[in-house]
Amino acid sequence: MATEPIALFQKWLQEAVDSGIEEPTAMTVATVDADGHPDARMLLLKSADERGFVFYTNMESPKGQALRRDPRVALCFYWMPLDRQVRIRGRAEVVSDEEADVYFATRARLSQISAWASKQSRPMQGYFELEAEVAKAALRFGLAKISRPPFWSGFRVVPEQIEFWTQQPYRRHHRILYTLTNDGWQTQWLYP
Repeated sequence: MATEPIALFQKWLQEAVDSGIEEPTAMTVATVDADGHPDARMLLLKSADERGFVFYTNMESPKGQALRRDPRVALCFYWMPLDRQVRIRGRAEVVSDEEADVYFATRARLSQISAWASKQSRPMQGYFELEAEVAKAALRFGLAKISRPPFWSGFRVVPEQIEFWTQQPYRRHHRILYTLTNDGWQTQWLYP
């Protein structure tokens, strides 16, 4: 049993990358809306280190609004070909403007334009409406550098619990829960 769950997560993620899984950074992000209803969606992890797990989004989207109102969040990675799952519970905090700017600059130009054009999760009349917004944003920037929209940033999920699950025959799966305490990470085996 590893004593450092972030290092173990990074090892498992690298093994998922090395195995050829198409989207090894795909994760479910679960939040709670203003009425207390759970909501989940798939996103891509952009970084993971001792500070937490980072993803980026339109801050005016339902997930952005939910996390600014209630920072409690859950993440779930499932790498079926490896028979592994990682569940993370923690609190989301907005990344710094500098960190968001650095990441935004690495995105493909068309993805940068789309960030400006999309009114994420809001109704639209049809797909052409999105294409028209993309064209307007492309004309606005021309060949100039595209700055990060003020409504687009990232969240860092600071973990409080991390659970590692490995499938075993006959439902005798391995489950190890890491919980962050004042004394560091504490481990506990769980029944499957």
